[in-house]
Amino acid sequence: MMETILRFRQRMTDGDICVGASITFADPLVSDALGDSVDFFWIDLEHSAMSPEALQGHLLAAKSRQVPSLVRVPGSDTPFIKPVLDSGADGIIVPQVRSAAEVRRVVDDCRYPPLGKRGYGPRVPGNYGRDGGPDYVARANEAVFVSVQIENREAWEAIDEIVAVPGLDSIVIGPADLAASLDHTGDPDHSEVSAAIDHIIAKARGAGLFVGAGMGPDARYAVSMARRGVQWLQVGGDYSYMIAHAEKIMDDISSNLAHYRSRS
Repeated sequence: MMETILRFRQRMTDGDICVGASITFADPLVSDALGDSVDFFWIDLEHSAMSPEALQGHLLAAKSRQVPSLVRVPGSDTPFIKPVLDSGADGIIVPQVRSAAEVRRVVDDCRYPPLGKRGYGPRVPGNYGRDGGPDYVARANEAVFVSVQIENREAWEAIDEIVAVPGLDSIVIGPADLAASLDHTGDPDHSEVSAAIDHIIAKARGAGLFVGAGMGPDARYAVSMARRGVQWLQVGGDYSYMIAHAEKIMDDISSNLAHYRSRS
């Protein structure tokens, strides 16, 4: 059950860029439908009203498609993290962290003793009790993908301490929120924001961490971030793909009908 996330790690280690989709709708058919088109799922509990049952459906769909499931939890507190991992998520994304001390608590919640303080109850990842014991704990501690989002001034200023936290696997850049925190709301391309992003990427890569980023369905921006050193990119997601494709089809129909009317 851990091979999927280990392959995800290895691909990035080998130099591949992984591109994934945000999942916000409750129906797990969304993940099942997108599974053959993406490298990972970014299942969003921060901005989506998704029940635990809906999350479990998405995790099962991800498992069936052998796509890594990374869940963005609402916050860094233990009750947000523990049930998500015990439901079978391959990793977590914690938004809006602000200090190394907060990141250390996150890492502790994700790994079992002696590496952390995670309580033992791996219902789904332990195959409902069929897998367990010291061997399972060692494999789980190795496999779980722990990432935190750097998207505010406090985290940016504390980046040296954050990337030095043992057991952290990745930082994730949140360009929109970082821009707002730096007083450039709506302008992630501002020179000050770009400099901050480059600084974060350099610090994380220098510490041996993976670097991710979240963004809208913008291929240009995704490519620019990859060229700057970002290794995994969430580029849009379920509703933005639906709207973009629907609007393109409607525009194509309208323009062709207008051309047809002008000739008749």
